Amino acid sequence: MIALDPSIKRHRTTDVTLTVTSPDGTPLAGQEVVVAQRNHRFLFGCIGFDLVPYINGELTGEAEAAEAERMAGLWLDLFNFSTLPFYWGRFEPERGRPDTRRVLAAARWFADRGLAVKGHPLAWHTSTADWLMELSNADVAAAQVARIQRELKDFAGVIGMWDVINEVVIMPVFDKYDNGITRLCREIGRIPMIRMVFDAARDADHRATLLLNDFDMSSAYECLIEGVLEAGIQIDALGLQSHMHQGYWGEEKTLATIDRFARYGLPIHFTESTLLSGHLMPPEIVDLNDYKIDEWPSTPEGEARQADEMTRHYTTLLSHPAVEAITYWGFTDKRSWLGAPAGFFRADATPKPSYEALHSLIKGSWWLPPTPLTTDENGRTTFTGFLGDYDLTTAATTTAFQVDIPGETALRLTC
Repeated sequence: MIALDPSIKRHRTTDVTLTVTSPDGTPLAGQEVVVAQRNHRFLFGCIGFDLVPYINGELTGEAEAAEAERMAGLWLDLFNFSTLPFYWGRFEPERGRPDTRRVLAAARWFADRGLAVKGHPLAWHTSTADWLMELSNADVAAAQVARIQRELKDFAGVIGMWDVINEVVIMPVFDKYDNGITRLCREIGRIPMIRMVFDAARDADHRATLLLNDFDMSSAYECLIEGVLEAGIQIDALGLQSHMHQGYWGEEKTLATIDRFARYGLPIHFTESTLLSGHLMPPEIVDLNDYKIDEWPSTPEGEARQADEMTRHYTTLLSHPAVEAITYWGFTDKRSWLGAPAGFFRADATPKPSYEALHSLIKGSWWLPPTPLTTDENGRTTFTGFLGDYDLTTAATTTAFQVDIPGETALRLTC
């Protein structure tokens, strides 16, 4: 194995001792076997938004469909975790007519390929349904609860993770435009709002992993989390957004941020990460959505910077034991958020250096390829690998196994 960051080796790998036996318990001594990693336990994710039309067979042009198929293959070769869109205003623009069929087909496509799938978001004041404005606050609350229960039941067994509510710190004071969710949150308050939506989600699917997600990394988010926990609301993981349109945070700031939120004892998910391959957004911009320009090109200098920062950012996150997942917010520049050059591929679908840089980590330095080993006289063999799923192949069969505990692991496999 390539020399690793010491923290990554300590928290993400294990020295495995395998004892391989026949079905009757006889050790398979002196046998040539092959161990190969199949998946990471850590969730390396990306939004799967752009693949929804391809998965649903909606692309009519031959060239467009061929390009989408190629991009889907490159997507799957890098990530093991997909986030799919549930923005209420787009998912159910007309009340009672949700886009369940299309999104469920996409979710099943990812799940059938062994990926974890998350829905984003169930409650948010932005991109919410316009028809909520016609309702009283009590009816908005009832519609929100019903919407959550419907989605978790319809997608149960396929989507196992949800950003239940998004950006609550700003929710009751949001003033860009009027909407039903802000109006409701302003009346009942942040913590009752969180309780309402988490209770609805927990009741609908008690097996799901439920996240509180926010972009506000200030003490305001810490205060909100403390209030939520003191109120006895069960949160399964904390979502931290890291849209670095104004520059890479750097290792020191990233680790300090993780430490601030890790003190609550909850898993940390970096739910929305971006790094640019073009010019950076001016530092005086407070709301990233306010920066609107006609063109935002990717540049050779920016692409080299993005690849370097991508390597550093992912290495930093993997080094901290509290972090369980990272979702990158944009595979290509073609339909990127805010038109920013944040993807791994340019708008013409050609790869940037950042794709290969990340691939060389996830499927290179942090991966165990098919590795030939030989058992000793007691049927034992050893290897060091990242936490995750593996196959052991003998001359007769292939057996799947998991490595879940860092440090040292002893397993007995019957082949």
